[in-house]
Amino acid sequence: MRVLLTGSSGWLGRHLAPRLRGDGRKVVGFDVAPGPQTDVIGSVADRALVDRVFAEHAIDAVIHAAALHKPDIARYPRQKFVDVNVSGTLNLLEAAVAAGASRFVFTSTTSLMISPAIREGQGEAAAWIDETLSPLVPRNIYGVTKLAAERLCRLIHDEHALPVLVLRTARFFPEEDDTHRALSGENMKANELLHRRLTVADAVEAHVAALERAPEIGFDTFILSAPTPFAREEAAALKADAAAVIARHFPDAAELYAARGWKLPGSIDRVYDASRAERVLGFRCRTDFASMLAALRRGDAFPVEHDADYASPALGFAAAIG
Repeated sequence: MRVLLTGSSGWLGRHLAPRLRGDGRKVVGFDVAPGPQTDVIGSVADRALVDRVFAEHAIDAVIHAAALHKPDIARYPRQKFVDVNVSGTLNLLEAAVAAGASRFVFTSTTSLMISPAIREGQGEAAAWIDETLSPLVPRNIYGVTKLAAERLCRLIHDEHALPVLVLRTARFFPEEDDTHRALSGENMKANELLHRRLTVADAVEAHVAALERAPEIGFDTFILSAPTPFAREEAAALKADAAAVIARHFPDAAELYAARGWKLPGSIDRVYDASRAERVLGFRCRTDFASMLAALRRGDAFPVEHDADYASPALGFAAAIG
């Protein structure tokens, strides 16, 4: 299988490409920025280049992980998001159909499911977020364009029977959060394993599973996040006193956190439920909050990637986007 991997120089791509090659797959890395896993430098918004890559490399499968992301909102106008996230996705989908590709995996985001109301923490209970959440009201241009790209994936599948799986990934970036700085980066990432984070290693394995299962499934959308220990019935309690709920599930969590100078969340406003990916795709993240506590008990290394200085390699190649 010859796989076109867009975003190959990014955080996911640099981990995913070696994994795919290790399985014996031929990988053609495509990115606006150079990198050790990237073979073609350019933008997915360039239709002529996309068509040339498919023709020259006999592409049979696509993992489309390239995108402008939420932090890019401060750097690019909305039109760039449309060009890259929407038009670029359509370019790849149509090229895949023309080439007779056997499958297409689209890396999407749980961010498009977060409305302004959820973002602001409105309501008396944590929002329980699974694939049935409706209506979807993205709060920014990033979410709007990723949702539009998802709908193009569905349209192309319906019209041409191209197997497409959409993976709505929760957070797996290594850098500091760009909006919340009340906690240290490691403390915040540890907390997020309860309800809105996965490791990049788990994101990689989810994409491998999707690549394998796409022809069998046909079309579907999956939330990817570490399995939450909570039940939907605990949503109100999580909003009111998350630490008390955590203590019921993990009696020594507060003590382990205190030893490290960390704080448990006082309130949780949303929970991503990834159980459908386990039931239908057959994928479950290996690293969860229990893994984090086990590492703290043993004094092991932090099981979630954290790099306060990480920056996307695409930042130095803004001129290539478009």
